[in-house]
Amino acid sequence: MLYLLSMANAITIDQLQKIYPPEKKGGEPFVAVDKISFALPEGEILGLLGPNGAGKSTTISMLLGVLTPTGGTIKYGDKDFAHHRSEILQSVTFASTYIKMPWRLSVMENLTVYGLLYGLSRNEFKNRVQKFLKFFGVWEQRDKTMNQLSAGQVTRIMLAKAFIPHPKIVLLDEPTASLDPDGAHEVRQFVMEQQKEYGTSIIYTSHNMDEVSEVCQNVVFLQHGKIVAIDTPANLAASVSIARMRLQVADGLKRTERFAKEKGLLAKIDNREIEIAIDEQQIATFLQQLASEKIEYTQITIAKPTLEDYFLSQAQKKK
Repeated sequence: MLYLLSMANAITIDQLQKIYPPEKKGGEPFVAVDKISFALPEGEILGLLGPNGAGKSTTISMLLGVLTPTGGTIKYGDKDFAHHRSEILQSVTFASTYIKMPWRLSVMENLTVYGLLYGLSRNEFKNRVQKFLKFFGVWEQRDKTMNQLSAGQVTRIMLAKAFIPHPKIVLLDEPTASLDPDGAHEVRQFVMEQQKEYGTSIIYTSHNMDEVSEVCQNVVFLQHGKIVAIDTPANLAASVSIARMRLQVADGLKRTERFAKEKGLLAKIDNREIEIAIDEQQIATFLQQLASEKIEYTQITIAKPTLEDYFLSQAQKKK
C-alpha cells in the first residue's frame, strides 16, 4: 500500500490504532481505527474520506491529542506527538462545522482567548483578525455573541479562527457543511490560497466529493477503521467502471426503466429523462438492445465515473 511517505512530511502516522473496551461484560471490543499508516506531505491538502463510522473523526481526535491512541505513533515533522504534544500544538489548528465556541462570549472575546493561547502579539492578532473576518464577510458581527449568529456565520468564524495564528498544519472537518454553494466556493478558494501562498499543510474531510476533487491532491479512504485506498481523486474515480448514462426518451420512458432494471441496472427517471448506472463496456450493447425494443431517444449524455461514484461503490461494500 502507498503511504505517501516522503523526505518531508508534516504528519506521519504509523500503525495507528484505537480500540474501545466492550460495552458489556463478555462483549467484543470495538476497533475504531485499525493500524492505519499514511502521511501528510508538507504543503499538501490531503482528503480523509469514508462513510460515517469509518474512523475519520477518531483519527482527527488522536491527531489533536483529544484521544489517546491504543497503539502506533504520530509524528509532526520529526517530533513524536506523544512526547512533544504542547510544543507541536502551537503550530496546529482545527476547525469543524460541528464544534462550537463558547456561545455567551462575543466573536472578538472568543478569538482574543484563542490568540493568547497561540502567543500572538497584540498588533499581529488585530491585523489578522480584521483580515480574515473581513474576507469571510463577518467583520460586522465581531461584537455579537456566538448565539446571535447564523450557522453559516459561525462556520466562517471557525475557519477564520483556524488560520489567524498562521499555522503550519490545519485539520478541517467538513468546513463547508453548513454553507450555501457561494460560501462553499469561497472557502475552497481560501483554503487553496493558504496552501499555495504559505505552504500550509491541511487534512480535509468532507462528504462533498466534487469539493474534495477540487481541493485535495491525494485522498485517504477509510472503511471500518482500515485504509482501503490512498491515491489521487482522479485515479480513484478512474478505478470505477460504472458510468452514468442519461437518455432523453421520446417514447417508452417506463419501458426503458423496466428494461434497465431487468438487466440489473440502477435506473432513475427525472421528468422525460432517465439516468442509468452502467458499466462503460456495456453501453453500446445496451443501446442496441433499446433499439431492438423500439425505444426511441432524442439525446444521450454519458458522464464518466467521479470520486462520488468511487465513494458510493465503497459505501455499498459496508452493507
